[in-house]
Amino acid sequence: MGVGSTLKRDTIIVRVETSEGITGYGEAHPGRSPGAIVSLIHSTLAPLLIGMNATDCVGAWQRVHRMQLSSHGLGAGAAMALSGIDMALWDIRGKMANMPLYELLGGSLRRIPAYAGGIALGYQAKESLAEEAKGYVEKGYSALKLRVGDTIRSDIERLTYVRTVLGDHIDILADANTAYTIADARRVLPVLAEIKAGWLEEPFACNDFASYREAGKITPLVPIAAGENHYTRFEFALLQEAGVVQVWQPDLSKCGGITEGLRIAAMASAWRIPIHAHSSATGLNHAATLHFLSATENSGYFEACVSRFNPFRDMFGSTFDIGPDGCVEPPKAPGIGVEVDESIFDKYPLIDGPGYVVKF
Repeated sequence: MGVGSTLKRDTIIVRVETSEGITGYGEAHPGRSPGAIVSLIHSTLAPLLIGMNATDCVGAWQRVHRMQLSSHGLGAGAAMALSGIDMALWDIRGKMANMPLYELLGGSLRRIPAYAGGIALGYQAKESLAEEAKGYVEKGYSALKLRVGDTIRSDIERLTYVRTVLGDHIDILADANTAYTIADARRVLPVLAEIKAGWLEEPFACNDFASYREAGKITPLVPIAAGENHYTRFEFALLQEAGVVQVWQPDLSKCGGITEGLRIAAMASAWRIPIHAHSSATGLNHAATLHFLSATENSGYFEACVSRFNPFRDMFGSTFDIGPDGCVEPPKAPGIGVEVDESIFDKYPLIDGPGYVVKF
């Protein structure tokens, strides 16, 4: 991928227990340094929160923001750590109320359109890529995401070839994983417009607002998407001020959790910006995201992980099934709806360090 070559899969599962014996589970993104995020949870955030009411998601969020996010406290790392805790608290709330999370959030059981994503459809021969893409279409997906950010020539060849093979009825999305320069975007965006791509995702670094603004001038026919590497509503407010990101992609395991995800979605709705949430790693985040999208009026695609190897995806049982209509549904059990068997953790011990390395 544009961000590098994957070596291993990392995830952090957060367990929160109440004094009444209710256990909630959440997922925190490892941020290329899983050991650091785990240490932050145990040594810094847990002492802030132990003893609070488990249903006080807003109060817990505000306490971490006051003591960790707003001042001295490792902003992005703290947001990822808090995301897992917050997700576990919402799991507890749903279990206490005996309601699936989408109902607790004010939503209803909905069919949510899904695209084939995850670590898939990467840098490979165009014929092999088209064959892989066809396989996902045959399973029911009517949208899929291709990896760009290789060489411009290879990117263009793959994009145009897959469009030719699949035809016009499949929504093709493109993700550069922050690998593009503005010169690259000038060459690729017209091609994306020609093949009627749904969006160009993260062409630049998350804080390179100058390039995002410049890219917005190239063609209005291809929306620019970003958000999986933006943390809290305050950074999404900066995206809106820049005025060039038309698709927001918060990840509930990174942005500050479900509590903050709801705020981000509400803020986006005022500008009619759709929320196509990014989801990664395990079935916990997938299930939480499905609940979140079911309770969000401006929700769009669910990113379905179709990685050929991701034991975390179904480690607690399958959390989504693609239907013939290309849609998925949230689990119906109370809380997030995922039963966690902790015995599986012994099979996958921590391997610290980055999960991917830069390509040379």
